[in-house]
Amino acid sequence: MEAELKQEVEEPKKPRLFGMIANPSEQFERIKQQPKIWVPLLLVSLLFTVGMIITALSMDPAYLGIEDLSPAEQDMVYMFSLITTGIMGIISPIFTVLISSAIYLLICKIASSDVSFKQLFSMNTYILVISVIGLILNGVIRMIIGGNPELNVTSLAAVLNTEATSVWASIEVFSIWQTILVGLGLHKVAGLSKGVAYGIAIAFFIISLVFALVGSTVV
Repeated sequence: MEAELKQEVEEPKKPRLFGMIANPSEQFERIKQQPKIWVPLLLVSLLFTVGMIITALSMDPAYLGIEDLSPAEQDMVYMFSLITTGIMGIISPIFTVLISSAIYLLICKIASSDVSFKQLFSMNTYILVISVIGLILNGVIRMIIGGNPELNVTSLAAVLNTEATSVWASIEVFSIWQTILVGLGLHKVAGLSKGVAYGIAIAFFIISLVFALVGSTVV
């Protein structure tokens, strides 16, 4: 009888990586309860690598400055580019998530949040899938229509037909989408108020625009 009266404890559902597209709020709730790192980080890194390779394959020799080289020499440059982008595809997501998680943890602790580094690391890993989708989409489009591979077709710079180094290149659909998710994630996972959470996300987005503006003036 006692066994029949025992209540079954339902195991928390695992967050889904591509659930960030349709239902990010639910995924953040799951991340808070059951943060996952290694499998989603591996998948994001693999997809990021695919995106980087697609971008490298979409490059025209004119943008690499190798149009005057022989076909054999161009093949060597392409091969080197593929190897380099493949390595960067594996390393970049790890460092991006690691650094952003450390910064958010410091801010959250100042804001008296009890969020853990593991929760923030998991949150940023899942959010990064949006950037990966943007990278792959822009790479595929560039392979089809051509153009400057350094300029995302989903950016305002592409609409205004400006340089890839302009500040308008940083105002891009997927970067804005990711900024919104950072705000939502800090609210749901770290327990910050909506005002503070979205304020932090927007502040970092503005900082990226400032860096882009400085970079464009230097170039």
